[in-house]
Amino acid sequence: METNRRNFLKQTTLASAGIGLASTFPSLSFQQRFAAGDKINVALIGCRNMGFGILKHHLSNADVNCVAMCDIDDSVLNERAAEVEKTFNQKPKLYKDFRKLLEQKDIDAVIIGTPDHWHCLITVYALQAGKHVYVEKPMANTIAECDIMVKAANYYKKTVQVGQQQRSGFIFNKAMELIKTGQIGALRKIQMWANFEYGVGPEVVPDEPVPAGVDYDMWLGPAPKRPYNKNRFHGSWRHFWDYGGGVVSDWGVHLLDMGLWAKDIVKAPAKTLVYAANTFPEKRARETFDTMTVSYPYSDVVITYDVTAGLQRGPWDRLYGIAFIGNNATIVVDRSKLTVYPEWDNKAKKNRAEEYVFDQGKESHGEHVRNFLDSIKSGNKPACPPELGRAAAMHVHIANIAGRVGEPYLLWDEEKKQFSNSKAANAFITPEYRTPWTLPKF
Repeated sequence: METNRRNFLKQTTLASAGIGLASTFPSLSFQQRFAAGDKINVALIGCRNMGFGILKHHLSNADVNCVAMCDIDDSVLNERAAEVEKTFNQKPKLYKDFRKLLEQKDIDAVIIGTPDHWHCLITVYALQAGKHVYVEKPMANTIAECDIMVKAANYYKKTVQVGQQQRSGFIFNKAMELIKTGQIGALRKIQMWANFEYGVGPEVVPDEPVPAGVDYDMWLGPAPKRPYNKNRFHGSWRHFWDYGGGVVSDWGVHLLDMGLWAKDIVKAPAKTLVYAANTFPEKRARETFDTMTVSYPYSDVVITYDVTAGLQRGPWDRLYGIAFIGNNATIVVDRSKLTVYPEWDNKAKKNRAEEYVFDQGKESHGEHVRNFLDSIKSGNKPACPPELGRAAAMHVHIANIAGRVGEPYLLWDEEKKQFSNSKAANAFITPEYRTPWTLPKF
C-alpha cells in the first residue's frame, strides 16, 4: 500500500504542477483531532444551489465556521458570500479555483456542491490535503470514479459523507424499523418511481457567449470542450451525460439507496434489466432519458424503478415514492408521509399488520449534516460513507449505461469490476479526462 501511496502522490503532484497547483499537501499522518466543543472550519466549493443549502445547514450549528467559499461564477460567489455575512456574521475568503482554496491551512472540511463530473477529482484532492469531505450525490458521474473515491477515503482515513440525507431522517429510519422488525412480514418487492416535470429538460436554445465573470473552462474541467449553452450550465446540466445522469441519477440514488438499505445491499447489482427511451412529444435540450423502467432481480426480492418525466403524478397519488411490499403489509413512503397498508387475513378476519400513518415528515439535510460533524469529532463512520454512496450510484449508472448502449440487460462482475456480457458497456466505466486534468490513479 505504501508503494501505491507514493505512486498516487507522484501522479497527483505531476498533474497538479501541470495545471498550476503550487502547494505541498499534508502527509497521510496528518490527523486533526477535535474535542466535543471545538469549532469545525468548513469551506464550500460550488455555491449556487444545493451546495449553498448544505452550507447553511452547517452554519446552523454553533460549532461551525465558514472560512472559505469557491465558485467559477463571480455573481454567484459574491451573492452567496454576502448572504453568509448578513445572516451568519461570517466573512469567508473567496476563490474561483478550488485548488487555491485547498491550500488554506485552517480548513477542516469541505462541502462539494459542484456538478457531478467534478465530485471525484475535488474529493481526492481534498482528502490529499487533509480535509474531511461532504460530497453531494450521486457520489460521482461514472463507475470508475466511484471506486476511486472509496479507495481514497479508506486510505486517507478522513470522514466522507455522501449527501444521501434520507439515511439521517426520521421517516425513512421508521420505515427501516418496520421492515427489519418483521412488522410487514417477508419483504418481497420494492417499487420506486420518480416523474417530475423538469426531467424532460428545458426548451432548446442556441449557444451563446460565455457570461461575464464566469470561468467556463474551469466549469467544464475534466469534461469535454463544448460551446457555452445555458441549458448545459446552471440548473439544467444534469440532462447531459458529460455532467450528470438525468432524473434516474438525480432522484434514483435517493430512492434506490432506501431500497438497498432495506435489504442491507452494499454492492452493485449483478443483473440489471432496462427499458430506456425518450417518449416526451416535444423536442427538448436533453441527452438523458425521460422514460425508464429498471429492474434489479435479487434472490429474495425484486427492486424496480420507474421514471416518466414530464408528469407530476405517480402511483399511490404521489409524485415520487417507494412501496415496500411485504406479505403482511405494504409501506408507501416519501419524504413527507409514511403509510402502512395492512393485508387482510381472511381466515382470521383481521388485518395482518397494524395500520400506521405519519404525515409530518420533512427534509433531513440538517440531521445529515449534524451526523457528518459528529463523525468528524468522534471518528465514527457517518450515516452514508462512500461504500453506500457507491452502491446507490452503481445502480443508476448501470441502468443509464444499458440505455446508452441499447442493451436490455447487463451483467456486472463485482470482482473484476466490469460487465461480463457487453464490451460496449465496458467502454462507459472509466471517463476520459480532458487535458490537463488527470483521472486519479489509486
